[in-house]
Formats: sequence, structure tokens, C-alpha cells
Amino acid sequence: MAVETMQRASGRGIWGWMFFDWAAQPFFTVVTTFIFGPYFVSRMAGDPTTGQAVWGYGIAAAGLVIAVLSPILGSIADQTGPRKPWIAFFAAIKVTSLTLLWFAAPGSNLFLIVALFSLASVAAEFSTVFNDSMMPRLVPKSEIGRISNMAWGLGYLGGMIALIFVVTCLAGSPETGKTIIGITPLFGLDPQLGEDARATGPLSAGWYFLFILPMFFFTPDAIKGIPIGPAVREGLSELKSTLAEVRKRGGIFRFLVARMIYQDGVNALLALGGTFAAGMFQWSITEIGMFGIILNIVAIFGCWIAARLDTALGSKAVVMISLVMLSVATIGVISTGPGFTLLGLIQLSTTDSGGLFGTAAEKAYIMYGLLIGLAFGPVQASSRSYMARSVTAAESGRYFGIYALAGRATSFLAPFMVATITATSGSARLGMAAIILFLGIGMAILVRTPYPADRPVEQ
Repeated sequence: MAVETMQRASGRGIWGWMFFDWAAQPFFTVVTTFIFGPYFVSRMAGDPTTGQAVWGYGIAAAGLVIAVLSPILGSIADQTGPRKPWIAFFAAIKVTSLTLLWFAAPGSNLFLIVALFSLASVAAEFSTVFNDSMMPRLVPKSEIGRISNMAWGLGYLGGMIALIFVVTCLAGSPETGKTIIGITPLFGLDPQLGEDARATGPLSAGWYFLFILPMFFFTPDAIKGIPIGPAVREGLSELKSTLAEVRKRGGIFRFLVARMIYQDGVNALLALGGTFAAGMFQWSITEIGMFGIILNIVAIFGCWIAARLDTALGSKAVVMISLVMLSVATIGVISTGPGFTLLGLIQLSTTDSGGLFGTAAEKAYIMYGLLIGLAFGPVQASSRSYMARSVTAAESGRYFGIYALAGRATSFLAPFMVATITATSGSARLGMAAIILFLGIGMAILVRTPYPADRPVEQ
């Protein structure tokens, strides 16, 4: 690979880029994982099993669209040059779709609401492709792991602040009508109608719109390329050659295959972990929200530690450690239920103290959740820096498009397997067990992948 020289971006430019993660994370935190998703499964749907199946199919559909189009858009972006116009276009789609989630009242058409959520997910992922491809132009490769993990940690901080606001100021108890701090939900939101959960759509839309502005104002972009028409033709042609080229770059190809598999498991775990707990323990929005706050606090520390480990040990080591932790946590989560953990090897008291997470099984679930919190940020942030250290700035758009493809090419498969096994067996626990398979296979491939990935593969 050719040696590159580059100028470091200004401090405002780097912080503007990192604030993209701050802007984007509340969608994943309060909509996908902890508030709206569990509300959809447990209250909008007729029963949790049906809700988890429909939600899983919606995630799978979005993943399929992302897998097909991400590398195409990345290659086109390399030809047109600037990434910001693409981010702005998909931001408009994301903001509109999220705002319309306000109309997801109990009894509403499940497939229409899932379609809006899926559209927002597609727009969010495409925006991330273009934002990530800006990273190699901002700092030297020696600093990429640090700013990637710092940005991810900043994202979790933003997600946690948004989640705390929802839990303390918007999410009222259906019994008392009060939030966890004893106040009436702001804006007159009625928890009986699910308005506290539905409000997370417009809230995430407004947050995203506001906080992506520093990136637009301060972060340097690629120079202007060719017009969009020729760029599409050149981009499609380049994508074809890149797909052929990546097969010859053995290390990068192996890394992308490994990530394709383990990221599928990570995505399914993040998207369905909260809904699984909601169905099993009948958690309210307050309890799910508190669970999310705990995980996000831990995630911030996880990314802070990983930012240093990535520099000292390398991105591959951080990813491997994180995958081991996620595998252990997933086994713990799916083997826990009322009165037991580890599939009955450890019996737990069923006495309910009456407070938050009042049973021993819920406390065990929280402990496994702490492992997830520590690992799910670093596994994604260090995968991103692994890729950025393995390609040049000039090829970053098309390779980050393929990177997104690797993260989404089979992203419909894990949710599809979870949803299908859940629907056919009637057991959400059996459905969630499929996630372990994806994490394990991904780890097995990554073990023999060189670091950085552009190095020759050892035979």
C-alpha cells in the first residue's frame, strides 16, 4: 500500500466529526433498543412473540437494503468527492421518518410503523457510511483508534443523556401517571396511550438535526469531484473492480468476512436485547430505560478504556476481547429467566422486592448487561479503526461502503433467524440463542486475520 502524507484537521473539525456519533446515537438508544422498540413489542403488538417477530423482520428488511446499496453509494461518493451532501440527503429522510413515529399509537398498523422505523434505519446507516469514510482524512493512522473510540463513547454519552431525559421527564407509570422522579410527564404526554414512547421518534429527530450541524460547519470534506451523472457510472464501474480487487487483498477480505458475521450477531443483540427483557420480565418503560442508562454509563467507560487499549494493543485485540465478552453475556442473557440463570444450574429466589429490578433473575440479567455495555461500543469502534488503518484516504469511500456491506450483507439473517425461530417455536429464548452462532464464527475467522488487514495473510 502506498505511503500517504496528510495534514491533521483542526480541533474543531475533529470534534465536529465526533459529534456525528453524539447526534446519531439517541436513535439507536431510545428508539431501536430501550424505549420505542420494547414499546412496539410489548404494547403495540397483540402479544410479545408477534411483536418480536414483526420487529425482527423490519430490522432484517432494512439490513437487506443497506447491504445492497451501501457499497454502491460509497463508490459513487468517491467520484463526486464531498460526503456532506449525501449526509444531508439521508438526514432529511431520517428526520422525517422518526418524526412520523409519533403516530404509533396502540392498535396502529404494525407494518406501517415498522416500515417507518426501517426507513430511518436505512438512512441512519447510509449517513454513517459517508461519515466514517471521512475519518482517514482527519488524523494520522496512529490516532485513528483513539478518535474512533472517543467518538463512540461520546455517542453513548449523548444517548444516555437523551435516555435519562425520557425516563425522568417523559416516561410515566401507567398506574400512577408519574415519572420516576414523581412529576407529571412533560408536554401532557399520556402513558396510557404510549405517548411517552412515541415521543422518542420526534425527540431523536430533533436531536440529530441539531447536533450534526458542527460536522457540517467545521469538519473538512473531500474536494469536489465529477458531476453526479458521470459519478454514478464511474462509481458502479469502480465498485465492480473494487469487489474483484478486495478478493485479491486477502487480509482485508478475511476481515470483511469476519466482520460480516460477528457484526450481524452484535446488531441483533443490540436491537433485540431490550425487547427480550421487556417480554420476559414485563418491564415498564421506566425499568427498560434505567437498564439502558446503566448500559450506557458502562459503555462510556468501555470506550474510554478501549481508546487507550486500541493504541497500545491494536484494534484487533480490542475487537477479540469484546467479542468474547459479548458471547459470555449472550449466553447469560438467554439462560436467565424468572427463578433461574444458566438454564437452571443456578436457582434464584422468585421473591419480588417491589422496587426496580426487584427479583434475583432481573439482577442477574443486569449483571450480564454490564458485560454487553462494556463491549458493544469497543467492538464497533475498533472495527471501524481496524478498517481505517487498512486503507488509504483516496479509497476510503468505496472501502467503507464495502465495510458497511460487510456489516449488513447478512444483517437480515440474524434477525430473520431470531424472528423465525421465535415464531415457529413460540420461544423468544430459543430465537435469541441464534446470536451466539454469529459471534462465535466471526471470532474464529478473525483470529487468523492480519492486522492491519492490508498485510499479507499468513498461510
